Amino acid sequence: MKKILLPTDFSNNSWNAICYALDFFKDEKCEFQILHTYTPIFYRIDYIIGGPTFSAVPDKGVNIAQAGLDKILIDIKLKYNNTKHTFKTISAFNTLTNEIKELTETKKFDFIVMGTQGATGAKEIFLGTNTIHIMRKSTIPVLTVPSGYEFKEIKSIVFPTDYRQSYQKKNLHILYTLANTLKAQLTILHIKEEYDLNDEQKMNKKVLADYFKKLEPSFVEERGKLMPQAIHEYIEENKPDLLVMMNRKHSFLERLREKSNVDAIGLHIAVPFMTIPESQQVPVKKIDKERNSVTV
Repeated sequence: MKKILLPTDFSNNSWNAICYALDFFKDEKCEFQILHTYTPIFYRIDYIIGGPTFSAVPDKGVNIAQAGLDKILIDIKLKYNNTKHTFKTISAFNTLTNEIKELTETKKFDFIVMGTQGATGAKEIFLGTNTIHIMRKSTIPVLTVPSGYEFKEIKSIVFPTDYRQSYQKKNLHILYTLANTLKAQLTILHIKEEYDLNDEQKMNKKVLADYFKKLEPSFVEERGKLMPQAIHEYIEENKPDLLVMMNRKHSFLERLREKSNVDAIGLHIAVPFMTIPESQQVPVKKIDKERNSVTV
């Protein structure tokens, strides 16, 4: 059974991402944990000793958070009836990025699925601040869903690479399994900023060709274009169903995220976007904090 973490701020964008996740994993047994975080304007003394459950003073934030999570569960039951799926809700006094970091270190989640923007996200911003931080720091794959994007069957996946760094097979396994399970056409996209591949790049390309051989991937080169604009242009022209990138330091994923304004990157990424980390999860001690969980 897969464990999927679904952050929500109760915005339409986060609800859309939840719906996408339920459709994306519709054929698999999954436990979805829906997370909402909140921070009161002023810290209260009872939070220092363990939270409002240790105090007789009511916390409006807790009630609002749980009411919002309860409504999501009701909406899911009204729209979906998948016996393969179970749900839990988590409301936490914490920042979203810190809470996700702690949860992924203490629980064995397989994926995070979230919207690209929150309730206050401006349309001209490519990715919201929280989304960027989570993608950068996450030790598990993060799937972000563009605002308003409706689920459709994944028939094509594009995986951009510059062939500059080697790939370990264990880090490619998620992409292989995804493409193989979905029977999707895998395209390995190289943006050729330089004229010829050097010997190291040729070797790294061969590693990818050998590993994905059974999937019969397509190898595409785009010459004379610069990152990250070249990826946007390729997506606009070819309209793949999913963009997958390896989350590694100094990769062109970093270059893509550095230019978040539409004027700088030219186009929004109009398809779901998955980042796969190279690092592995490292267990840590459970942190004692105020967290309320409900199982359905």
